[in-house]
Amino acid sequence: MPTAAAAGADGTPPPVASHADRAEQLGRELDRLRDEIVAARGPDDARYIRTVIAVQRGCEAGGRLALAVSLFPPAWAAGTALLAVAKTLENMELGHNILHGQWDWLGDPAVHSTTWEWDFAAPADAWKRTHNHLHHTYTNVVGRDRDLGYTILRMSPDQPWRPAHLLQPLYTALLAPVFEWGIALYDLEAEAVAQGRKSVRAFVRDASGVTRKAVRQAAKDYVLFPLLAGPSALPCLLGTLTANGARNIWAHTVIFCGHFPGDVQTFTEDQLDGETRGEWYLRQIQGSANIEGGPLLHLLTGNLSHQIEHHLFPDLPSNRYAQMAPRVREICDRYGLPYVTGPLWRQYASMWSRVLRHALP
Repeated sequence: MPTAAAAGADGTPPPVASHADRAEQLGRELDRLRDEIVAARGPDDARYIRTVIAVQRGCEAGGRLALAVSLFPPAWAAGTALLAVAKTLENMELGHNILHGQWDWLGDPAVHSTTWEWDFAAPADAWKRTHNHLHHTYTNVVGRDRDLGYTILRMSPDQPWRPAHLLQPLYTALLAPVFEWGIALYDLEAEAVAQGRKSVRAFVRDASGVTRKAVRQAAKDYVLFPLLAGPSALPCLLGTLTANGARNIWAHTVIFCGHFPGDVQTFTEDQLDGETRGEWYLRQIQGSANIEGGPLLHLLTGNLSHQIEHHLFPDLPSNRYAQMAPRVREICDRYGLPYVTGPLWRQYASMWSRVLRHALP
């Protein structure tokens, strides 16, 4: 972060602000931006989230109905596409953001982080612990942020290399279509049991919760609705598998592009010592990346295309991130901070480059 201020009118050298002072100045500017958005939240925001819920439920109902008569190929294609859109909206713009508490301020139990259970294999409570707490607190800190490689991938030179990392391009590709199941297993923190940071009793409790959720998800998608489809049971089952797979690949793509393009930085645990709020903001900016695109892309990513703004303000309504992005970028430019952004294809290629590069010692 640059530290020099502009020269005085009399030509005297300007005082040089310390890194800490600049970080705190940055933090105050971002706090003011946050306060503006909090004060501006109102009926338009409430209308937005309820509209998305209505659209999502309409897509799901249409998709399920079409798959019920999916012996007819056009019905199969339409039903699968509608169900894939419904599951993507539910997972990205609704589930992820509601579980962050972005809509708790409405006081509506229907969209509250304590009552929402999403259409995803991972139980909401387990995900909130590993994602909201661990990932968002320790973003991209090697050894603390388990999302930095999801315990199986090496995404930073500061992570020790093991021969198993040679196969991480294969792991990454295989993980994409089953992403929700991978996250459900990841949230169990099995490695923490081996390291003595989690008791066996807690692991068994969490595993029971994952099993119950997984059985409900599988029974709903792969037993109940195919049986209701009668003669269309098999195409209905295949359509649901395709919709879930498409949603998983899309979620994997968006999330990996939000943190693993080549220009995104990682950090060491030493950098957490005495970290101030301003320095926390600084780390969130440097540890995230945006995806450029139009309103439809932003909606389908759950506005995680504005990953930088999301990491700065994870509990603010997602529909406000597009409004905040130009302000955040201007602040970053003024402080000489990187604002990593680009079209989806470029972020995706950069992410894969990182996966391949760190597969080697």
